[in-house]
Amino acid sequence: MRGGRGQERAITGNRQSSWAFADAYGAELVDDAENAALRWARERAQQAGVRAVSPATGATLRLLAAAAGAKAVAEIGTGTGVSGIHLMAGMRQDGVLTTVDTDPEQQQFARQAFRAAGFAGNRARFIPGSALDVLPRLADRGYDLVFCDGDRSECLEYFAEALRLLRPGGLVCFEGVFANGRTVDSSAQPAEVRKLRELLGAVRESTELVPSLLPVGDGLLCAVKREQ
Repeated sequence: MRGGRGQERAITGNRQSSWAFADAYGAELVDDAENAALRWARERAQQAGVRAVSPATGATLRLLAAAAGAKAVAEIGTGTGVSGIHLMAGMRQDGVLTTVDTDPEQQQFARQAFRAAGFAGNRARFIPGSALDVLPRLADRGYDLVFCDGDRSECLEYFAEALRLLRPGGLVCFEGVFANGRTVDSSAQPAEVRKLRELLGAVRESTELVPSLLPVGDGLLCAVKREQ
């Protein structure tokens, strides 16, 4: 059947199985040590009630870090280390991940997970505290990639800081922008979802960025900072 409607029905009908296949494919891209470390970190996240990126999202972050040749990455929301493992696996071998979280205990879990995955201790710099307190202290244009997986109600502030932190040609990524389908739901939504909608508009309309919204995990909004 030709035409957009038939194609849309086919995509919709197979969406869940396609996403499951993408997650399984992403999980197969890691070696044994990383796989064991990721499983352990995911278990800690589940026990703590913390969001962890899906395998497909992790694989995408790994790809983006590698494509950017990332040596310096800033992460907002350490969690238990799932996203950090993927980011460091894609970064250059001498790259350093600067990761910020308000929960020092979770950062200790992440530290253990990074070590179990085979990363040297000097590959990650852990900074406990509020992202909005920490980010202003980081260097202008000092980062190749900024990954935002923190408080969704602060996403617009993260966006402003990311533009300052990124070098030209660098990437910013926001995880969870679908908010489990609430972002596209026309009914009344909480403040954090309204913030995500504002973020989507701000990124799309920015003349400094080349954006794309990727349907992996719970939505990964990515943008490249234009060379100037």
